Amino acid sequence: MITVLSGGTGTPKLLQGLKEIVDPSELTIVVNTLENDYFAGVYVAADIDTVLYTMSDMINEEFWYGIKDDTFITHERLEEIDCPELLRIGDKDRATKIQKTLLMEKYGLAKACEIQAKNMGLTSKIIPMSNENSNIKLTTDIGELEFHDFLIKHQQKPEVLDIQFSEVSPAEGVIDAIKNSKAVIIGPSNPITSILPILSLEGVKEALKETYVVAVSPIVGSDAVSGPAGKFMKALGMDISSVGVAKLYENFLDNIVIDNEDENLEGEINQIINKVTITNTIMNNLGAKKNLAQIIMDSIP
Repeated sequence: MITVLSGGTGTPKLLQGLKEIVDPSELTIVVNTLENDYFAGVYVAADIDTVLYTMSDMINEEFWYGIKDDTFITHERLEEIDCPELLRIGDKDRATKIQKTLLMEKYGLAKACEIQAKNMGLTSKIIPMSNENSNIKLTTDIGELEFHDFLIKHQQKPEVLDIQFSEVSPAEGVIDAIKNSKAVIIGPSNPITSILPILSLEGVKEALKETYVVAVSPIVGSDAVSGPAGKFMKALGMDISSVGVAKLYENFLDNIVIDNEDENLEGEINQIINKVTITNTIMNNLGAKKNLAQIIMDSIP
């Protein structure tokens, strides 16, 4: 069994490669829930839905959000009647979110995700990091912002000065999945708002120390491959580099995978982490995704 810690952007690309070389039934994916919230009356668990759609080959790869070839009739009609949405939600995607919202009223988030995964024909386990509602606040140079306002309304432009998020309890199965895995892969998602919330769950870091952990750095050079990871790392006083990522995970990490461009950092990282794997980490096609996944799997003892 392999457990993957995932956010909603970089790691799903890796999952596309992993599910081609590993039996999907051997994969457990623990997904960030920090950014979950209600929009237009439905519960939006963006990272979870992205993982569900990725594993079922439905994902819109242009945005890594929503379902490919979706329509937006409801979204456009809401704008017409002066009820605009912050998020642009497609019609099929909205149906998934409505189903999840209704299931949660009876079962809670984890069970709702389990039911949805089964309905999509998935054999992998997809577990939300927590059943509890999270909260994240960004302090920026234009004031305190809600996370989605920063991402969408302000298009990630404000300077981030501080990040705070609430502590929640791990969902049932999270700790056991880590402890019972042959290895844990920390995907190349945002280290601060996607991975750190999972690591902050009670018992997670202790469980990671008991298994083999390999992480893929989402930073190449001094920039994130995608998203605002660099801004968030800077806000917390971290080095925006693979060195900074290694330091964040150093207490439990056995191997870090960095891009060829960062080969010059190998010696510095080796002072933090025993093993450094250097390869192409830019996943711009399925071949690159499968190659990176294979290199990761080959590195696991």
